[in-house]
Amino acid sequence: MANLRAGLIGLGSMGRHHARNLRAISGVDLVAVADPAGDAFGVAGGLEVLPSVEALIEQGLDYVVVATPTKFHEPIGTALAQAGVHALVEKPLAVDTAAARRLAEAFSSRGLVGATGHIERYNPALQELRRRLADGQLGDLYQVVTRRQGPFPARIADVGVVKDLASHDIDLTAWVTQRDYELVAARTVSKAGREYEDMVAATCQLTGGVMTSHLVNWLTPTKERLTIVTGEKGMFIADTLTADLTFYANGQVHESWDDIAQFGGVTEGDVTRFAIPKPEPLRTEHENFRDAVLGKEGADIVTMEQGARVVEVCEAMIESAATGRFVALQS
Repeated sequence: MANLRAGLIGLGSMGRHHARNLRAISGVDLVAVADPAGDAFGVAGGLEVLPSVEALIEQGLDYVVVATPTKFHEPIGTALAQAGVHALVEKPLAVDTAAARRLAEAFSSRGLVGATGHIERYNPALQELRRRLADGQLGDLYQVVTRRQGPFPARIADVGVVKDLASHDIDLTAWVTQRDYELVAARTVSKAGREYEDMVAATCQLTGGVMTSHLVNWLTPTKERLTIVTGEKGMFIADTLTADLTFYANGQVHESWDDIAQFGGVTEGDVTRFAIPKPEPLRTEHENFRDAVLGKEGADIVTMEQGARVVEVCEAMIESAATGRFVALQS
């Protein structure tokens, strides 16, 4: 069977990593690249840098990875769908919910594979966390807390911290818990003099009454990437910077003093850091998208419908911050 013919549009700081992985995975040949701004990172190698998505389509591709600024996602994705080309589009899927839904419909209505590049789903710590939660190892879920903080990345120009960073936490939280967002409340600030917000603190509710808290900013001098899930049997902490997963079990303490024994709290029990394989998340994302294009069972992609839902929750956070109210979402 011939290798899939892949293309890449957008040769910036994220595009160069996509190019590296497209060249590394089996069963795929990177045969065409495009960016009207040129090739600042030398991604193309021996390939001609094409000027547009139309020129890319003319190369006869099976699929394309879209790593352009967000405002171009819908027109580029629509052109690919109309040409019958599968696509992996970087997150956020589109500039707003309506555009994201149109893009998802453009691919699904034509029977094409459309995916959103929420890379954090493929972090080994979160993959293992989801498996253990699905296995019931935490029992009833109570709360999810995420902290995603660090310096401002110069690569971001057209969205704020909610759509660029909090979108990761929205997607991974819904995915690891297998629940949907129902209520959203948030506060944002802009301290760096940009048009968009650079800090958000959000409190949300998932289906089944699970609480979530998300603290995200571009104003912290050191990076922090934590997902903390608390339930009836203890707490998991996933550090996606190191891809480590640690479990803190609830301890069993028997009190002889009756008044204290009546208090139904918890104590610290055993602590376990799991030894897990740590493949590169972007490599895993590319392998799963390749398998989805090939129609293989078990290919785990972030669908465009899921990507659109993430954009909807992001916009609910922004709306809540502007209005000072909880925003309810439809299931």
